[in-house]
Amino acid sequence: MSPRRRVQPGEQPLLPQGMPKTSLWSRMSLRQWKLPRQWWKPSRQWVMPLAMTLAVLVAAGAITASSFILVNHRKHHELAMKEVDVLGFARSFMTSFTSLDPFHANAYVDRILANGTGDFAKQYRDKVNEVLLNVAQAEPTKGTALDAGVERWNDDGSASVLVATEVTYKTPDGKQTIESTNRWVLTAQREGDQWKISSLQQVI
Repeated sequence: MSPRRRVQPGEQPLLPQGMPKTSLWSRMSLRQWKLPRQWWKPSRQWVMPLAMTLAVLVAAGAITASSFILVNHRKHHELAMKEVDVLGFARSFMTSFTSLDPFHANAYVDRILANGTGDFAKQYRDKVNEVLLNVAQAEPTKGTALDAGVERWNDDGSASVLVATEVTYKTPDGKQTIESTNRWVLTAQREGDQWKISSLQQVI
């Protein structure tokens, strides 16, 4: 402790003589709020119900999201498998359609008609004699489907498919091989468990 210091006569005191007057707020009787100890900790009476409610909501949300993802995935998978199926059919048909065998003209026509439906089948039947004559007089050709892709799915469930083909054949003297590339747009219609061609057009 520091030693006491005496105030000399005529010297100003270090502390004021009078105490400061009380303010209005210090004279007012204010109610004191008494909070329970550890008031910030939640009561166990409502913690468990709240936790259970949140758990149920989270679980319900997870189940809904999982169901949506599963349904979406299934739709995409079914569409992908359907696309693979129709493209395989389109490739096979165009390979057969562009492969001419003059020694088996009737078998060629029967094969094409078996895969036709709608307007395509009707037009082909109407010109079957003309087709038979042209195939019988043509040089043998080997057709190949180079590529195929679904252009769009129509409202009736049919698919518009774009196919690129290559036809290889030899000149009548057999000395030269000629290759011709073409593009086709066909419409494949599902009938039962089989795809069939309802329209076929060459893209120029």
